[in-house]
Amino acid sequence: MKNILDIKHQKYILDNGLQVILYQDKSLPTVAVNIWYKVGSANERAGKTGFAHLFEHMMFQGSENVEKEMHFKYIQEAGGNLNGSTSIDRTNYFETVPSDHLEMALWLEADRMGFLLPSLTQEKLDNQKDVVMNERRQRYDNQPYGTAWETLFNTLYPKDHPYSWPTIGWMEDIEKFNLNDVSEFFKKYYAPNNASLVIGGNFETENAKNLVDKYFGSIPKGNGLDKIDVPEFLLPKTISNKVEDNVQLPRIYIGWHSAKFFHEDDAKLDILSDILSGSKNSRLYKKLVFDTQIAQDVSCFQYSGLIDGSFLLVATAKQENTVEEIKKIVFDEISNLITNGISTKELDRSKNSLKSSFIYSLQNLDSMVNQINNYNCYLDEPNSFLADINRYNTITEEDIVKTAKKYLEQNFVELQFVPKD
Repeated sequence: MKNILDIKHQKYILDNGLQVILYQDKSLPTVAVNIWYKVGSANERAGKTGFAHLFEHMMFQGSENVEKEMHFKYIQEAGGNLNGSTSIDRTNYFETVPSDHLEMALWLEADRMGFLLPSLTQEKLDNQKDVVMNERRQRYDNQPYGTAWETLFNTLYPKDHPYSWPTIGWMEDIEKFNLNDVSEFFKKYYAPNNASLVIGGNFETENAKNLVDKYFGSIPKGNGLDKIDVPEFLLPKTISNKVEDNVQLPRIYIGWHSAKFFHEDDAKLDILSDILSGSKNSRLYKKLVFDTQIAQDVSCFQYSGLIDGSFLLVATAKQENTVEEIKKIVFDEISNLITNGISTKELDRSKNSLKSSFIYSLQNLDSMVNQINNYNCYLDEPNSFLADINRYNTITEEDIVKTAKKYLEQNFVELQFVPKD
């Protein structure tokens, strides 16, 4: 395992602050370019939400030297694939192309980093505002259970907390996007000193360095960013909400405050979630889906961000059952785990499952370079694969019980979605 997870790489920083990581694997016919900007919805503020997600769209609308939609055209015609995504803490863009098209991929990324604003027009903004509003209607407002997670997080955190609004933004904020606000957001966050570039796969090191310097070296650095400083927050009481919606089956969502990314309890919460719902042999799945057969499904997971984390559970009742029945069994099983502990067999099964899934994911070049960027941006160490997986090795049965007691006996937010009468 050590050889697989102890990767060889080079990391260096350009004069303008751009961090560059080179990971070479010449057994592949392709090369992946993966860039992270350290900006997500947490960098927004109440009344001005949705900007980071908007730029996931705007960055494909052309830049000074690349016409609208040509980014897709160039990459796809070369036989490659590309995409972007936005989260609470970061935005990323990535493409994988045949290895002889590395220069094109770097040129495209550099042009929209350094030269997007000259091509930004009111027409493009209005067009993408409409796209985002339609996306919000289709994926959230008019989708069964579509507003559940944003409602949960908006209740789990205070109204001005950076994790309290959805990544896509509130509709009333999207409607008010203006060209000046959008331009200022780009200037602040889409700068080389707020970005991390990983090149992975089949390439020549010196050629890659020369190309990075050629296309990114002259882009000026930004003014620097203010650190997000949020006081620790705990729910003063348990909150229960019920939503009547156009859904066929009742569903319950529960959220607890937990640990942030790479906190000492983060990995323990991963194992706890796996023991509760990670497989058909897990406690809640076996109890709710197999034994009592009152639920269609159940899952829980640890969601760890840079500022805070949350432990989340969702379960869908069968037609003739209620979420109250599910809730009772959920808390009975949590109480049973805290009172009677877990077996060594359960712990070992969860550790092995998490490790094997992690290692399997790294067989894919896109996943590998994205994980390198993840470590670089959050831990400042691209080669953190061993440190990451080793967090699970020393966890004991007692650790899981203490972790469950610490987090799952505190106040929580409960959200019930039930069919309209």
